[in-house]
Amino acid sequence: MMPAAYAARAATSRGRSYPETESEYRSPYQRDRDRIVHSSAFRRLEYKTQVFVNHEGDMFRTRLTHSIEVAQIGRTIARALQLDEDLTEAISLAHDLGHTPFGHAGQDALNTCMRDFGGFEHNLQSLRVVDKLEEKYAEFDGLNLTFETREGVLKHCDRDIAAELGGVGLRFLDGSQPGLEAQLANIADEIAYNNHDVDDGLRAGLISVDELCTVDLFADAYNEVHERWPALEHRRLVHEVIRRMINTLVSDLVETSRTRIAAAAPADIDAVRQAGGPLLALSETMRGRNLALKRFLREYLYFDYRVQRMSHKAQTIITTLFETYFGKPGLLPRALQQQIRAREASHGEPGRARAVADYIAGMTDRFAIAEYQRLVDPVQPIR
Repeated sequence: MMPAAYAARAATSRGRSYPETESEYRSPYQRDRDRIVHSSAFRRLEYKTQVFVNHEGDMFRTRLTHSIEVAQIGRTIARALQLDEDLTEAISLAHDLGHTPFGHAGQDALNTCMRDFGGFEHNLQSLRVVDKLEEKYAEFDGLNLTFETREGVLKHCDRDIAAELGGVGLRFLDGSQPGLEAQLANIADEIAYNNHDVDDGLRAGLISVDELCTVDLFADAYNEVHERWPALEHRRLVHEVIRRMINTLVSDLVETSRTRIAAAAPADIDAVRQAGGPLLALSETMRGRNLALKRFLREYLYFDYRVQRMSHKAQTIITTLFETYFGKPGLLPRALQQQIRAREASHGEPGRARAVADYIAGMTDRFAIAEYQRLVDPVQPIR
């Protein structure tokens, strides 16, 4: 199916920072997706926390499996709305490339460490990864992705930072919107993590079906499944409920967004950007139900004392690594010492801090834990 007029179109892409000869067999957005999949940062997502630290169990989601699930949901909706599926997939797969180890606890700790040096935000770091930090190509740093993919990766940004990012940061200054594929990847991300955190929370025994039945979105799906299969085994029941929840949200998003797009009648992606607000959205009713689910997860899962204990450990690890590396960069391998010196020579102390933050943000959970132990445990081997 051909993308609609309002979709992003590879033929009219705003292009790449460094011009390249186009591929004979792949569209620019397909090349973006492939570069993301082959990147080092993408592989490391396999061992980065979603909610539960990787070593706590093989069945819990990681940043990698989450990103794949976002891409699957995104492609389904993109097809229904006649958007560019490849661009949607590329944005979905790249959106967490800049995430720290230990999920949001790691990000919060690193942001605190960086408070005097510009702060740290994983979304902005994802753009930094694809623009600067990946080292694959002879002619440029980063992955040299198209403007539209980079636009989708940068979901939010402070105005003072946006002013330094050129065209990709302009919408945070002038109030314009990103393309529909970028809007879609953002919503698909929320649908994926809310529903799959329910699954992982139930698997971990931190929340129960009875507790979740106080949430309308879950209760409606549960009642439908239980009425049809009253003796269904627990794991199958949970899967049937969650897939119905996702389908309910996806269907509502598609139908609501079709109505909004039809009313705005954008002639092309530039008209989408000037629409005055997002054109993709859940209905008011479904937005309220989704918000109730988010509030439930925050109170009963993310703030559970066992999750908070792991978050406390994560913050201790990240803070110790940052303070140690920043204060004594000579403890790092020689190549990293050279990078830190180069950044400090050009940007002073903030440059040194940013280089240290880049290194820590790129770590997996298990590497960060092992490095912490090497630095503080006298009986651990140095390497």
